[in-house]
Amino acid sequence: MRRKSLTTLVAAGAIALSVATVGIVTSAGTSSAAGHAKAAKLYDISIGDSYSVGYQNPTILNSTGFTGYVAKKEKLTLENFGCSGATTTSIFLQTGCPTADSAPATSGGVAYPTTDQVDAALNFIAYHPGQVGLVTVSIGGNDVTSCATQPPASVFSCVAAANTSIATNVGNLVTDLNNYLTASGDTTAHIVGITYPDVILGDWVAPAASTNPGLAELSIAAFDALINPTLNTAYTSVTRGAFVNVTSAPYKTATAGDDTGTFASNAGAAPFTYSGPTKTIPGLAKNAPAPVAEVCALTWYCDTTYFGDIHANTKGYAFIGGLVVAKLGTL
Repeated sequence: MRRKSLTTLVAAGAIALSVATVGIVTSAGTSSAAGHAKAAKLYDISIGDSYSVGYQNPTILNSTGFTGYVAKKEKLTLENFGCSGATTTSIFLQTGCPTADSAPATSGGVAYPTTDQVDAALNFIAYHPGQVGLVTVSIGGNDVTSCATQPPASVFSCVAAANTSIATNVGNLVTDLNNYLTASGDTTAHIVGITYPDVILGDWVAPAASTNPGLAELSIAAFDALINPTLNTAYTSVTRGAFVNVTSAPYKTATAGDDTGTFASNAGAAPFTYSGPTKTIPGLAKNAPAPVAEVCALTWYCDTTYFGDIHANTKGYAFIGGLVVAKLGTL
């Protein structure tokens, strides 16, 4: 259905653009088409889940998230189609965004009560030819969230099973976006997808009375062997695509993920060990692995009130936004 409507929608957008251009290329002293193009509003389209809308705990409203940070830095107008709770499947099938969490937290939020998230975003691209400067995507986390509650022996297989649909769905999403951007004449627009901070590393230190370093270690394997490679392949499957690996990004002297030092277990049994830089986490640990401390600093996961909240905090969203801006500088 999406491919069938592509020609019609793009044609309509092209006609609208040509009509708008007619009156600005005539007599001397009037604006030129080049001047009009230079002054045209460029949009940053956001697609995805609660990370795309910048959701934080219920006490923090109007969070701009990483998408708001990027749009401001790149001087783009944010059109945010994200929806808290979205999965790589629901963005294609769910009509509208029924999740109340998205409304107060979304910066630049767009309502789409009669269509799904992907079609809403693609329709916007088609009706704004040549005006899209960037598409950012955050999706896939909710596909694997439930795996963290599985027995240790089942965690990796659970992620592997979900990873199959992630690969297919995100691949299809990137292909659709690329086709629409190309047909709409947005030749310089990039599609940048992100992964997430490895919040499960927080189980190494929290909750204080019931830590689970084994689950923390399993999360490293899940990101490194499954989630990140799959997302990287999907987002870079087109020439305009790029991937930001948050789990391997440097944050001060450590990371927002798992690439500083070495986590090692004794054949899958406790005690789990870590060798590398350590940091103090106030109220939780004096010698925590540096990546664990950084995840605790960038998210709500280790917070004593909101323990287990997988979302980034204000500092975390700004950190992720900075990574996206830095990636754009290399493209």
